[in-house]
Formats: sequence, structure tokens, C-alpha cells
Amino acid sequence: MSGLGRIPASVSGRRRISPSFRTLKWLSFAHSAIYIGLITLWVSDTAPGVKTILGWGHGWGWILMCVLCVLALRARVIPLWLAVCVAVIGAVGPFVGSIGFVVEERRHPERIARTP
Repeated sequence: MSGLGRIPASVSGRRRISPSFRTLKWLSFAHSAIYIGLITLWVSDTAPGVKTILGWGHGWGWILMCVLCVLALRARVIPLWLAVCVAVIGAVGPFVGSIGFVVEERRHPERIARTP
């Protein structure tokens, strides 16, 4: 019963491919920066071409972050609550995921330091 709901660390002895915690953290910060630029251009109503590029960047960035967070969750690099913050809330507020990475890093610095 103790293994109920747990994801195995590996399947048939193979190591799972997953991004590191630090890589995910910095990608989340980059996604938040793209979103800040998008919001700034939306409010100022300038540079429609750049706004389009940042909009696509935000959309594809969110999809990429979702896929990477699922891989990291399955490899036990990040906890479920952080994956939910990035994947669910990250579509409309990527800052939540970035803040989540900072919180997790402060809560478990020893575990984060061990991740390559």
C-alpha cells in the first residue's frame, strides 16, 4: 500500500530523461520575462509585430514548460504542486511557476544541490 500512487523511478531499469531543476527554473524565468514583455506591449498598444512574436513565444513556451514539467515530475525532479503551478496556472500567470521554483529551492536546498 505504501507504493500506491507513486511513480516508479525508472521503467525496466532505464533512466528517465528529464531536465534538471535549475534548467526548469531558468526556463520558467525566461517564460515570465516573455510574458512581462507581452503584457507591457499590450498595455502600451505599440509594436504589433513584436507583440505577435511574444504572444507566440508565450504560447509555445507554456507548451514546452508543460512537457518538460511532466518529464521532471515523472523523474522526481520536481514535486506535483510545482508541476501544477507551472502547467495549469502558467498559461495565464507564468510568474506563479517562477515563484514556485524559488520557494521549492528554499524549502529543499540540499535536494536541489544534488540535481545535476
